[in-house]
Amino acid sequence: MKENALPQQLDQMITSYWVSQSIYAAAKLGIADLLVAGPQTAELLAAATSTHAGALYRLLRALASVGIFAENEQHEFELTPLAEYLRSDVPGSKRAIALMSGDEQFQAWSEIIYSIQTGKTSFDKVFEKPIFEYLSDNPDKGQIFDQAMTGIHGRETGDILNTYDFSGIVTLMDVGGGNGSNIVNFLQNYPEMKGILFDLPQVIERAQPHIEQAGLTDRCQLIAGSFFESVPADADAIFLRHIIHDWDDEKALTILRHCHSVMSENSRLLVVESVIPEGNDPFPGKFLDLVMLMIPGGKERTAEEYEALFEQAGFKLTRIIPTESALSIIEGIKA
Repeated sequence: MKENALPQQLDQMITSYWVSQSIYAAAKLGIADLLVAGPQTAELLAAATSTHAGALYRLLRALASVGIFAENEQHEFELTPLAEYLRSDVPGSKRAIALMSGDEQFQAWSEIIYSIQTGKTSFDKVFEKPIFEYLSDNPDKGQIFDQAMTGIHGRETGDILNTYDFSGIVTLMDVGGGNGSNIVNFLQNYPEMKGILFDLPQVIERAQPHIEQAGLTDRCQLIAGSFFESVPADADAIFLRHIIHDWDDEKALTILRHCHSVMSENSRLLVVESVIPEGNDPFPGKFLDLVMLMIPGGKERTAEEYEALFEQAGFKLTRIIPTESALSIIEGIKA
Protein backbone atom coordinates (compact mmCIF):
# COMPACT_ATOMS: atom_id res chain seq x y z
CA MET A 1 0.00 0.00 0.00
CA LYS A 2 1.27 3.46 -0.90
CA GLU A 3 2.23 5.54 2.10
CA ASN A 4 -0.12 8.38 1.16
CA ALA A 5 -3.05 5.91 1.15
CA LEU A 6 -2.57 5.05 4.82
CA PRO A 7 -4.24 8.19 6.22
CA GLN A 8 -7.23 7.58 3.96
CA GLN A 9 -7.46 3.98 5.15
CA LEU A 10 -7.43 5.17 8.76
CA ASP A 11 -10.06 7.82 7.97
CA GLN A 12 -12.35 5.09 6.68
CA MET A 13 -11.84 3.05 9.84
CA ILE A 14 -12.46 6.03 12.12
CA THR A 15 -15.68 7.06 10.38
CA SER A 16 -17.07 3.59 9.67
CA TYR A 17 -19.85 4.18 12.19
CA TRP A 18 -21.30 6.75 9.77
CA VAL A 19 -22.39 3.86 7.56
CA SER A 20 -23.52 1.51 10.34
CA GLN A 21 -25.65 4.16 12.04
CA SER A 22 -27.19 5.19 8.72
CA ILE A 23 -28.12 1.53 8.16
CA TYR A 24 -29.64 1.50 11.65
CA ALA A 25 -31.78 4.53 10.83
CA ALA A 26 -33.07 2.96 7.62
CA ALA A 27 -33.79 -0.30 9.46
CA LYS A 28 -35.58 1.51 12.29
CA LEU A 29 -37.79 3.31 9.78
CA GLY A 30 -38.53 0.11 7.85
CA ILE A 31 -37.49 1.64 4.53
CA ALA A 32 -36.69 -1.69 2.86
CA ASP A 33 -40.14 -3.06 3.67
CA LEU A 34 -41.76 0.05 2.19
CA LEU A 35 -39.83 -0.39 -1.07
CA VAL A 36 -40.97 -3.98 -1.68
CA ALA A 37 -43.91 -2.66 -3.72
CA GLY A 38 -41.56 -0.67 -5.97
CA PRO A 39 -39.50 2.54 -6.18
CA GLN A 40 -40.68 5.54 -4.15
CA THR A 41 -39.61 9.15 -3.73
CA ALA A 42 -38.22 10.45 -0.47
CA GLU A 43 -41.42 12.50 -0.08
CA LEU A 44 -43.64 9.42 -0.17
CA LEU A 45 -41.34 7.52 2.16
CA ALA A 46 -41.24 10.49 4.54
CA ALA A 47 -45.03 10.58 4.66
CA ALA A 48 -45.10 6.86 5.46
CA THR A 49 -42.47 7.15 8.19
CA SER A 50 -43.37 10.53 9.72
CA THR A 51 -39.95 11.96 8.90
CA HIS A 52 -38.56 15.08 7.26
CA ALA A 53 -38.47 14.55 3.49
CA GLY A 54 -35.26 16.49 2.90
CA ALA A 55 -33.41 14.77 5.72
CA LEU A 56 -34.65 11.34 4.65
CA TYR A 57 -33.52 12.01 1.08
CA ARG A 58 -30.02 12.80 2.34
CA LEU A 59 -29.94 9.58 4.37
CA LEU A 60 -31.01 7.44 1.44
CA ARG A 61 -28.64 9.21 -0.98
CA ALA A 62 -25.76 8.45 1.37
CA LEU A 63 -26.76 4.79 1.69
CA ALA A 64 -27.19 4.52 -2.08
CA SER A 65 -23.55 5.58 -2.45
CA VAL A 66 -22.47 2.36 -0.69
CA GLY A 67 -24.89 0.06 -2.52
CA ILE A 68 -27.74 0.08 0.00
CA PHE A 69 -30.73 1.31 -2.04
CA ALA A 70 -30.36 3.03 -5.41
CA GLU A 71 -31.72 6.32 -6.75
CA ASN A 72 -33.13 6.22 -10.28
CA GLU A 73 -33.50 9.02 -12.84
CA GLN A 74 -36.92 9.92 -11.45
CA HIS A 75 -35.27 10.50 -8.05
CA GLU A 76 -37.04 7.48 -6.64
CA PHE A 77 -35.30 5.02 -4.37
CA GLU A 78 -35.39 1.27 -4.93
CA LEU A 79 -34.09 -1.90 -3.34
CA THR A 80 -30.67 -3.31 -4.19
CA PRO A 81 -29.37 -6.83 -3.42
CA LEU A 82 -27.81 -5.47 -0.21
CA ALA A 83 -30.94 -3.60 0.81
CA GLU A 84 -33.03 -6.76 0.38
CA TYR A 85 -31.47 -8.09 3.58
CA LEU A 86 -32.87 -5.12 5.51
CA ARG A 87 -36.38 -6.38 4.81
CA SER A 88 -38.03 -7.95 7.84
CA ASP A 89 -39.68 -10.78 5.89
CA VAL A 90 -36.76 -12.47 4.10
CA PRO A 91 -34.72 -15.50 5.22
CA GLY A 92 -31.47 -14.33 6.77
CA SER A 93 -32.81 -10.82 7.37
CA LYS A 94 -30.27 -8.44 8.93
CA ARG A 95 -32.83 -5.87 10.08
CA ALA A 96 -32.87 -7.04 13.69
CA ILE A 97 -29.06 -7.09 13.80
CA ALA A 98 -29.01 -3.51 12.52
CA LEU A 99 -31.56 -2.48 15.16
CA MET A 100 -29.66 -4.15 18.00
CA SER A 101 -26.25 -2.91 16.86
CA GLY A 102 -27.36 0.66 16.28
CA ASP A 103 -29.22 1.08 19.55
CA GLU A 104 -28.10 -0.66 22.76
CA GLN A 105 -24.80 -1.93 21.41
CA PHE A 106 -23.87 1.47 20.00
CA GLN A 107 -24.55 3.08 23.38
CA ALA A 108 -22.39 0.46 25.08
CA TRP A 109 -19.56 1.08 22.58
CA SER A 110 -19.70 4.79 23.44
CA GLU A 111 -18.42 3.83 26.90
CA ILE A 112 -15.61 1.53 25.74
CA ILE A 113 -13.06 3.53 27.76
CA TYR A 114 -14.95 2.64 30.94
CA SER A 115 -14.64 -1.08 30.12
CA ILE A 116 -10.94 -0.77 29.25
CA GLN A 117 -10.21 1.17 32.44
CA THR A 118 -12.19 -1.09 34.78
CA GLY A 119 -12.62 -4.45 33.03
CA LYS A 120 -16.35 -4.09 33.70
CA THR A 121 -19.28 -4.07 31.27
CA SER A 122 -20.13 -0.68 29.82
CA PHE A 123 -23.66 -1.95 29.09
CA ASP A 124 -24.36 -2.15 32.84
CA LYS A 125 -23.04 1.38 33.27
CA VAL A 126 -25.28 2.77 30.52
CA PHE A 127 -28.47 0.82 31.26
CA GLU A 128 -27.93 0.23 35.00
CA LYS A 129 -28.58 -3.51 34.70
CA PRO A 130 -27.05 -6.55 32.94
CA ILE A 131 -27.98 -7.28 29.34
CA PHE A 132 -30.11 -10.36 29.95
CA GLU A 133 -32.03 -8.68 32.77
CA TYR A 134 -32.59 -5.72 30.44
CA LEU A 135 -33.96 -8.03 27.72
CA SER A 136 -36.24 -9.73 30.24
CA ASP A 137 -37.57 -6.38 31.45
CA ASN A 138 -38.10 -5.13 27.87
CA PRO A 139 -39.85 -7.91 25.90
CA ASP A 140 -39.79 -5.88 22.67
CA LYS A 141 -36.01 -5.68 22.90
CA GLY A 142 -35.89 -9.37 23.79
CA GLN A 143 -37.78 -10.15 20.60
CA ILE A 144 -35.34 -8.08 18.53
CA PHE A 145 -32.45 -9.91 20.22
CA ASP A 146 -34.00 -13.30 19.34
CA GLN A 147 -34.50 -12.19 15.74
CA ALA A 148 -30.92 -10.91 15.55
CA MET A 149 -29.58 -14.20 16.86
CA THR A 150 -31.71 -16.07 14.32
CA GLY A 151 -30.24 -13.90 11.56
CA ILE A 152 -26.72 -14.68 12.75
CA HIS A 153 -27.35 -18.35 13.44
CA GLY A 154 -29.09 -18.89 10.12
CA ARG A 155 -25.91 -18.57 8.11
CA GLU A 156 -23.89 -20.51 10.69
CA THR A 157 -26.19 -23.52 10.97
CA GLY A 158 -25.49 -24.72 7.45
CA ASP A 159 -21.75 -24.59 8.12
CA ILE A 160 -22.17 -26.55 11.35
CA LEU A 161 -24.35 -29.21 9.71
CA ASN A 162 -21.86 -29.54 6.84
CA THR A 163 -18.91 -29.84 9.21
CA TYR A 164 -20.06 -32.17 11.98
CA ASP A 165 -21.78 -35.55 11.73
CA PHE A 166 -24.74 -35.52 14.13
CA SER A 167 -26.00 -38.94 13.07
CA GLY A 168 -26.15 -41.38 15.95
CA ILE A 169 -27.27 -38.70 18.41
CA VAL A 170 -30.59 -39.86 19.83
CA THR A 171 -31.42 -36.74 21.84
CA LEU A 172 -29.71 -33.39 21.35
CA MET A 173 -30.20 -30.74 24.03
CA ASP A 174 -29.74 -27.11 23.00
CA VAL A 175 -28.76 -25.28 26.18
CA GLY A 176 -29.60 -21.57 25.98
CA GLY A 177 -31.19 -22.25 22.61
CA GLY A 178 -33.21 -19.05 22.42
CA ASN A 179 -36.27 -19.07 20.17
CA GLY A 180 -35.58 -22.61 18.97
CA SER A 181 -34.21 -21.86 15.50
CA ASN A 182 -31.13 -24.02 16.19
CA ILE A 183 -32.97 -27.11 17.37
CA VAL A 184 -35.55 -26.81 14.59
CA ASN A 185 -32.78 -26.94 11.98
CA PHE A 186 -31.15 -29.97 13.58
CA LEU A 187 -34.41 -31.90 13.91
CA GLN A 188 -35.41 -31.09 10.34
CA ASN A 189 -32.05 -32.37 9.07
CA TYR A 190 -32.06 -35.47 11.27
CA PRO A 191 -35.61 -36.90 11.29
CA GLU A 192 -34.72 -39.67 13.76
CA MET A 193 -33.33 -37.23 16.33
CA LYS A 194 -35.24 -35.92 19.34
CA GLY A 195 -34.55 -32.54 20.89
CA ILE A 196 -34.64 -30.65 24.15
CA LEU A 197 -34.72 -26.86 24.17
CA PHE A 198 -33.58 -25.42 27.49
CA ASP A 199 -33.66 -21.71 28.33
CA LEU A 200 -35.13 -19.18 30.72
CA PRO A 201 -38.93 -19.26 31.21
CA GLN A 202 -39.61 -16.05 29.27
CA VAL A 203 -37.43 -17.29 26.39
CA ILE A 204 -39.16 -20.67 26.27
CA GLU A 205 -42.47 -18.84 26.11
CA ARG A 206 -41.27 -16.98 23.01
CA ALA A 207 -39.89 -20.22 21.51
CA GLN A 208 -43.05 -22.33 21.83
CA PRO A 209 -44.88 -20.88 18.79
CA HIS A 210 -41.75 -21.41 16.68
CA ILE A 211 -41.57 -25.10 17.63
CA GLU A 212 -45.31 -25.49 17.01
CA GLN A 213 -45.11 -23.81 13.59
CA ALA A 214 -42.32 -26.20 12.62
CA GLY A 215 -44.54 -29.16 13.55
CA LEU A 216 -42.00 -30.51 16.05
CA THR A 217 -43.93 -30.55 19.32
CA ASP A 218 -43.84 -34.36 19.37
CA ARG A 219 -40.05 -34.47 18.97
CA CYS A 220 -38.86 -31.42 20.89
CA GLN A 221 -39.30 -31.00 24.63
CA LEU A 222 -39.26 -27.43 25.97
CA ILE A 223 -37.83 -27.05 29.47
CA ALA A 224 -37.55 -23.76 31.36
CA GLY A 225 -34.78 -23.07 33.84
CA SER A 226 -31.40 -21.47 34.43
CA PHE A 227 -28.15 -23.15 33.47
CA PHE A 228 -26.59 -21.47 36.50
CA GLU A 229 -28.77 -23.69 38.71
CA SER A 230 -29.01 -26.98 36.81
CA VAL A 231 -29.29 -28.56 33.37
CA PRO A 232 -31.83 -31.26 32.38
CA ALA A 233 -30.68 -34.85 31.97
CA ASP A 234 -31.61 -37.46 29.32
CA ALA A 235 -29.64 -36.08 26.36
CA ASP A 236 -26.70 -37.92 24.84
CA ALA A 237 -25.34 -34.72 23.32
CA ILE A 238 -25.37 -31.21 24.81
CA PHE A 239 -25.05 -28.30 22.39
CA LEU A 240 -24.08 -24.77 23.41
CA ARG A 241 -23.71 -22.16 20.69
CA HIS A 242 -22.67 -18.61 21.60
CA ILE A 243 -23.26 -19.37 25.27
CA ILE A 244 -19.88 -19.88 26.91
CA HIS A 245 -18.47 -16.69 25.37
CA ASP A 246 -21.14 -14.64 27.18
CA TRP A 247 -19.57 -15.34 30.57
CA ASP A 248 -16.32 -15.00 32.50
CA ASP A 249 -14.42 -18.15 33.45
CA GLU A 250 -16.15 -18.58 36.81
CA LYS A 251 -19.66 -18.49 35.35
CA ALA A 252 -18.64 -20.50 32.28
CA LEU A 253 -17.32 -23.21 34.59
CA THR A 254 -20.62 -23.26 36.47
CA ILE A 255 -22.49 -23.92 33.20
CA LEU A 256 -20.03 -26.58 32.04
CA ARG A 257 -20.02 -28.36 35.39
CA HIS A 258 -23.80 -28.54 35.39
CA CYS A 259 -23.61 -30.10 31.93
CA HIS A 260 -20.96 -32.52 33.16
CA SER A 261 -23.15 -33.63 36.08
CA VAL A 262 -25.95 -34.92 33.82
CA MET A 263 -23.79 -36.53 31.12
CA SER A 264 -22.97 -40.22 30.81
CA GLU A 265 -19.63 -41.67 29.77
CA ASN A 266 -20.91 -41.92 26.20
CA SER A 267 -22.31 -38.40 26.00
CA ARG A 268 -20.82 -35.57 23.95
CA LEU A 269 -20.44 -31.89 24.73
CA LEU A 270 -20.50 -29.61 21.67
CA VAL A 271 -19.52 -25.99 22.25
CA VAL A 272 -19.70 -23.72 19.20
CA GLU A 273 -17.72 -20.50 19.46
CA SER A 274 -15.05 -18.41 17.77
CA VAL A 275 -11.62 -19.74 18.70
CA ILE A 276 -9.12 -16.89 18.66
CA PRO A 277 -6.04 -17.70 16.55
CA GLU A 278 -2.52 -16.59 17.29
CA GLY A 279 -0.92 -13.75 15.33
CA ASN A 280 -2.10 -10.44 13.87
CA ASP A 281 -4.27 -11.66 11.00
CA PRO A 282 -7.81 -10.26 10.85
CA PHE A 283 -10.40 -12.45 12.58
CA PRO A 284 -13.98 -11.42 13.46
CA GLY A 285 -13.72 -12.96 16.90
CA LYS A 286 -11.11 -10.44 17.98
CA PHE A 287 -13.60 -7.57 17.81
CA LEU A 288 -16.44 -9.80 19.00
CA ASP A 289 -14.28 -10.29 22.08
CA LEU A 290 -14.62 -6.55 22.78
CA VAL A 291 -18.40 -6.86 22.44
CA MET A 292 -18.28 -9.63 25.03
CA LEU A 293 -16.21 -7.41 27.33
CA MET A 294 -18.57 -4.45 27.10
CA ILE A 295 -21.99 -6.09 26.96
CA PRO A 296 -22.42 -9.45 28.73
CA GLY A 297 -19.03 -9.47 30.47
CA GLY A 298 -17.72 -12.59 28.76
CA LYS A 299 -14.84 -13.26 26.39
CA GLU A 300 -13.73 -15.09 23.28
CA ARG A 301 -11.03 -17.66 23.99
CA THR A 302 -8.04 -19.34 22.40
CA ALA A 303 -7.74 -23.10 21.93
CA GLU A 304 -5.49 -23.28 24.99
CA GLU A 305 -8.01 -21.38 27.09
CA TYR A 306 -10.82 -23.72 26.02
CA GLU A 307 -8.69 -26.75 26.81
CA ALA A 308 -8.00 -25.40 30.31
CA LEU A 309 -11.68 -24.50 30.83
CA PHE A 310 -12.80 -27.98 29.78
CA GLU A 311 -10.25 -29.63 32.05
CA GLN A 312 -11.36 -27.59 35.07
CA ALA A 313 -14.98 -28.58 34.40
CA GLY A 314 -14.10 -32.30 34.23
CA PHE A 315 -14.03 -32.68 30.45
CA LYS A 316 -11.43 -33.86 27.99
CA LEU A 317 -11.33 -31.68 24.89
CA THR A 318 -11.24 -34.22 22.08
CA ARG A 319 -11.02 -31.97 19.03
CA ILE A 320 -11.63 -28.49 17.66
CA ILE A 321 -13.23 -28.56 14.22
CA PRO A 322 -13.22 -25.31 12.23
CA THR A 323 -16.27 -24.59 10.08
CA GLU A 324 -16.35 -22.51 6.91
CA SER A 325 -17.48 -19.55 9.03
CA ALA A 326 -15.47 -17.98 11.85
CA LEU A 327 -16.87 -20.57 14.27
CA SER A 328 -15.40 -23.83 15.46
CA ILE A 329 -17.04 -26.88 17.02
CA ILE A 330 -15.28 -27.70 20.27
CA GLU A 331 -16.00 -31.31 21.18
CA GLY A 332 -15.58 -32.77 24.64
CA ILE A 333 -16.30 -35.90 26.66
CA LYS A 334 -16.20 -36.64 30.37
CA ALA A 335 -12.61 -37.08 31.48
